[in-house]
Amino acid sequence: MRVEVTTFAPLSPTSNTSAVKYTTFSPVDYVVFILLLVFSLAIGLYHACHGWGRHTIDQLQMADRKMGCLPVALSLLATFQSAVAILGVPSEIYRFGTQYWFLGCSYFLGLLIPAHIFIPVFYRLHLTSAYEYLELRFNKIVRVCGTITFILQMVIYMGVVLYAPSLALNAVTGFDIWLSVLTLGIVCTVYTALGGLKAVIWTDVFQTLVMFLGQLAVIIVGSAKVGGLERVWDVASQHGLISGIELDPDPFVRHTFWTLAFGGVFMMLSLYGVNQAQVQRYLSSRTEKAAVLSCYAVFPCQQLVLCMSCLIGLVMFTYYKEYPMSAQQSAAAPDQFVLYFVMDLLRDLPGLPGLFVACLFSGSLSTISSAFNSLATVTMEDLVRPWFPQFSEARATRLSRILACSYGLLCLGMAYISSQMGPVLQAAISIFGMVGGPLLGLFCLGMFFPCANPAGAVVGLLAGLIMAFWIGIGSIVTRMGSSVAPPPLNGSHFSLPGNLSTIAMTTPMPLTPLSRPTGLQRLYSLSYLWYSAHNSTTVIVVGLLVSFLTGGMRGRTLDPRTIYPVLPRLLALLPVSWQKRLHCKSHSQDFFGDPTGLPEKMSNGMLKGIRDKEAVAESEEDPVHSGSSPTFVVQETSL
Repeated sequence: MRVEVTTFAPLSPTSNTSAVKYTTFSPVDYVVFILLLVFSLAIGLYHACHGWGRHTIDQLQMADRKMGCLPVALSLLATFQSAVAILGVPSEIYRFGTQYWFLGCSYFLGLLIPAHIFIPVFYRLHLTSAYEYLELRFNKIVRVCGTITFILQMVIYMGVVLYAPSLALNAVTGFDIWLSVLTLGIVCTVYTALGGLKAVIWTDVFQTLVMFLGQLAVIIVGSAKVGGLERVWDVASQHGLISGIELDPDPFVRHTFWTLAFGGVFMMLSLYGVNQAQVQRYLSSRTEKAAVLSCYAVFPCQQLVLCMSCLIGLVMFTYYKEYPMSAQQSAAAPDQFVLYFVMDLLRDLPGLPGLFVACLFSGSLSTISSAFNSLATVTMEDLVRPWFPQFSEARATRLSRILACSYGLLCLGMAYISSQMGPVLQAAISIFGMVGGPLLGLFCLGMFFPCANPAGAVVGLLAGLIMAFWIGIGSIVTRMGSSVAPPPLNGSHFSLPGNLSTIAMTTPMPLTPLSRPTGLQRLYSLSYLWYSAHNSTTVIVVGLLVSFLTGGMRGRTLDPRTIYPVLPRLLALLPVSWQKRLHCKSHSQDFFGDPTGLPEKMSNGMLKGIRDKEAVAESEEDPVHSGSSPTFVVQETSL
């Protein structure tokens, strides 16, 4: 998934639309597209009707915690493989070359770290909402702050994800914007509200297959039409589209190897490590091992999806070298290139244009349904049940469905607002990436730094959000006010994001190099892939400083299950002889090896408290769902 995405820019509503030539759908294309909606709805209704009246809140929110590895992995993949990414990545390759492919290098650490750090901690706490962790580690205020931040992030983003692809599709095919928006919104709301997480996961599986088939059809037909993949590679190489490894360490360069491979790790962690939509899927697995394996399985799937998107961009480049764009296509926004290309390529093959549009809308359905379900879950678990613990199972289930429907209506409202936002649309898309970094920093602050306290967590989160919006929005405003943009590698047209219309630049580019920005302009030119790293680091540094100034955790309480033992894990990598010299304990008895869940040197001070708590828990309600967290007094120990 791309965090920073070029704005969709159809022709201005005030322009002469009579001159616009649309690509029309055949009846077969409509049938293929409708089948996508029917099957998605049928899967949701099946899981809704299966056991109707006997559903529990755990079944609705967590699929009864019995999901297998493969469906969870495909659902993890589909959740953030939105239509924006399906259109945006090939366009990126078409315009700037294959440098973006090196983002795949970040997938390794970006998925390995969640598999071995975040998933074990979350799974063994038996959470439903990721933000329950924040109450167990800090307090209820931090939990509510994290939840509200996530809700704002997803509410803004899901309206854009619903509206933007419909807008681009309308510009190319004449497909009615609000018909597609309403159809997607209603279908998605129905199967998500009625079927719960299990319906969302299984529809994600189906929609992932549709996305794969749609992209594969474009690659096969396109490469065959231009003379095969070998010719595609030759043409791309001749025109400098095949990028080498750019080792420039400058974080202000948009795409380099370091930016993509390491800055991308933090972006991946914010998505696959602490985002509720993904954490909820991990926790729905039947075992912790299945959750870890599902995270592993996402890695080859992500690589395959990235390679297919890059191939589409290269095939599109080769195709338009042989069959030049029309004037209308050349003046289009970059993210419309893919749709124009597909309609040109597949127009004589009935059913395939419909398959690609189904692929496009599958990306929207999978992302939006995940948003609905995760939003309903965090609202129920973090904002309702802690204050109304007396809710019966039937009443909680009914309220959860109502919340999902409410977020569906809110999504339609946000889609309408998006249509009125004009140039702010790109800012709304970028907000998703801006907020992910501070939330990642908040979880890392709690998990890796035992000295961090609630005051540090709240102030650190606020500092991270302020920094994120300052740099992110400052960058967008600076770009909007710029009169010159970098040209694509293969043409003289490019677009500026002004009132959602495209400006064809015909003025020759200046021969003198552009001056490097200075001061705040320099800060605003920070590559968007470093946003998560920069903002999460801000949260950690400010959080630790405030925690130090307010006394840390001295005299406070700490649940040791919420801490990941970084130092013991690192020391365990040393040779045994070095461990003995440093008086290191055996790594076999730490948080994840000792049955008590504590390192050996902490056991003396806390073991009795934990066993007492376990004995009490057998006769009392689980504190996670009753609004109070288990507490243990921290002795004078150090992790």
